[in-house]
Amino acid sequence: MATFLTRRIIQMFVVLIASALVSFGLLYIAPGGPMSGLRQGQNSGRNKISNDDILRIKERFELDLYLPYRFSRWLIGFPSGPISIAGKSFLGNAVVGCAIPGQARLRYPDGHTEMIEDGCQKPVTFADLVDRRTSRGILFGDFGLSQVILRDRPIATLIASRLPYTLQLMGVSSLIALLIGVPLGVYSAVRQYSRFDYTMTTISFIGSSIPTFVIGIICILIFAIAAKEAGLPYLPPGNAIANSDYVIPFIGNVVAESSLDRFLHFVMPCSVLVFVNIAGYSRFIRSGMLEVLRLDYVRTARAKGLQERTVVLKHALRNAMLPFITIMAGVLAELFGGAAITESIFNWPGLGRLLVDSIGRNDYSVSMALTMVSIFLLLIGYLITDILYSILDPRIRLS
Repeated sequence: MATFLTRRIIQMFVVLIASALVSFGLLYIAPGGPMSGLRQGQNSGRNKISNDDILRIKERFELDLYLPYRFSRWLIGFPSGPISIAGKSFLGNAVVGCAIPGQARLRYPDGHTEMIEDGCQKPVTFADLVDRRTSRGILFGDFGLSQVILRDRPIATLIASRLPYTLQLMGVSSLIALLIGVPLGVYSAVRQYSRFDYTMTTISFIGSSIPTFVIGIICILIFAIAAKEAGLPYLPPGNAIANSDYVIPFIGNVVAESSLDRFLHFVMPCSVLVFVNIAGYSRFIRSGMLEVLRLDYVRTARAKGLQERTVVLKHALRNAMLPFITIMAGVLAELFGGAAITESIFNWPGLGRLLVDSIGRNDYSVSMALTMVSIFLLLIGYLITDILYSILDPRIRLS
């Protein structure tokens, strides 16, 4: 076990670095960004942006640093402490000193020097020139600062404010889907070709085939808009809480931010996720159970006179759960990342919607932080899956 864990941890670290490199590169070449609007304005002649403004914006988003330095700073916090002088930015371990009045001489770690006009009139110290927050790197838990959504605020603060909503929505919906989907899949496999099996298979195919955003929009049209116009009890179409009190027929006055208000806002997005997850879980369990129920050891257990309940739950279900555990490896990442589409449709203030907003508003530091944490939790989920394999199946040994 120790050898296996050591090998897997090394593999996880390599995969994490490779994923960070690919994700960082994709977001770097993605269209948009803080400079795109300025360039469009300059090309059209509508906006006159000075070079100082361009340099200032580049410094703010660290676009003036070479891409390898930028990636290394974001990942591990090295090299740290860039300095700014005369409209330029340099790495913090450059040594600055005055040569003659009005000029500054910068010496870099590799030994070369550079003269900067209008650099200083008096000796300049390193502390005088550091003007940016030094990050310890995302691998060390420092996610950096948000540039757009919460300007100059720590991304960790932004994630902490959204995480409870995502844990509530994803945790409850996943638990309900497991408690309902697994028994339905088992019963559907045991009663193969029955009326119940045909009904569940049809519902499962519908839930798996229709996109989540379509199901969400249909629910809003039926249970929020149509029900309200018909004078029936309705559900709020979005958000986690209401801004003001409202009245629902047959329920009465609902106070904003009350427990009832939060529950009514929670029902519809949770129901959509439960429906979609039940469709997937029940189909997966059904196919696994049908394969196991045909094996020789199951027929042998029945020939011994064991009760059908014991044969199904103790002998068949245990081995049928092995493929199902594979798809459960992503539960940790889902609990953190949330359902981006569902949260966006219902305006749920969770991490999934935060990821969509950060990409749409070019707040790449936030989107990269969420992506990296999701990748890390996914790798942890796969590690737990391998360990569960050895527990459920005695034939599997970790070495």
